[in-house]
Amino acid sequence: MREWVLLQTGAVCLGFAIDFIVGDPHCLPHPVRWMGALIAALERRLRRGKSPRSDFWRGLLLMVVTALLSAILPGALLAAAWAVSPWLYFALDSLMCWQILAARQLVRESALVQRALEKDDIEKARHAVSMIVGRDTKPLSAEGICKAAVETVAENASDGVIAPMCWMLLLGAAGGFFYKAVNTMDSMVGYKNEKYLWFGRAAAKADDAVNFLPARLSALLMVLMAPLCGLDGKNAWKVFRRDRFKHQSPNSAQTEAACAGALGVELAGDAWYGGVLHKKDRIGDPLRPVEAADIARAGRLMYAAAAAMLLIILVVRGAVLLLC
Repeated sequence: MREWVLLQTGAVCLGFAIDFIVGDPHCLPHPVRWMGALIAALERRLRRGKSPRSDFWRGLLLMVVTALLSAILPGALLAAAWAVSPWLYFALDSLMCWQILAARQLVRESALVQRALEKDDIEKARHAVSMIVGRDTKPLSAEGICKAAVETVAENASDGVIAPMCWMLLLGAAGGFFYKAVNTMDSMVGYKNEKYLWFGRAAAKADDAVNFLPARLSALLMVLMAPLCGLDGKNAWKVFRRDRFKHQSPNSAQTEAACAGALGVELAGDAWYGGVLHKKDRIGDPLRPVEAADIARAGRLMYAAAAAMLLIILVVRGAVLLLC
């Protein structure tokens, strides 16, 4: 047990370091893409219900099969590696932890938006932001593009970085892949439209559940780390407490509210999706206009919160070692 805790903790730290340096090279295969292919294949076979009730149960089957396979397969590979050598396990686990995290790629993609805005190249900025958001980007002004990028960094601070780290703390890399599978399903089928309202409901509810505590922890870490990033921690706490439930999702506004308060800007508001205008509450206060540099500030805050989460993992795992 002690050896597993030591090696798995080291694997999380090494995976975080590799992601910080390398990110997610597009030339390499990625497990999340395989998850997406599995979800798409299962959807084609299962989404043939003739009633909302049938759609719901088929969607639940999709969710269970995908989540279990995504956890069991890497878990089995890691168990086999451990049987050969603990150091082979460590190497494989480190690679898996690296692939679970998405901090570097998030900062890299959002930086493309920032650079385009700083050059006043609105079309290029729209294209860059369309790569990291799900909304329609054609109607966005420069301010709207900037807001969209900041909101994505804030939300994915939890979804792409801290939440998977929480699940890795609990269940190792297999837990991280379980989380990524649920999160990927939600992004693919968890929509409240005619096509997915019932079929994607199980995936959407599962995503709400697995993100419930991590989203709140992520926001609190952003509030705590804001002063270290030269941002307003007091205002981050105020806006977090006031605006953290201003999205339909119980989790999405948690980190957005903390980030908006830390930056002293207003985020969210109405947005277009698939040509349809969705009315949304605004988050934060317009103490100053949003600017391109806020994208980098949000990225630094995300990394600071992730570093704090890594420290929590080390402290918790250290406590486990003392008790073993």
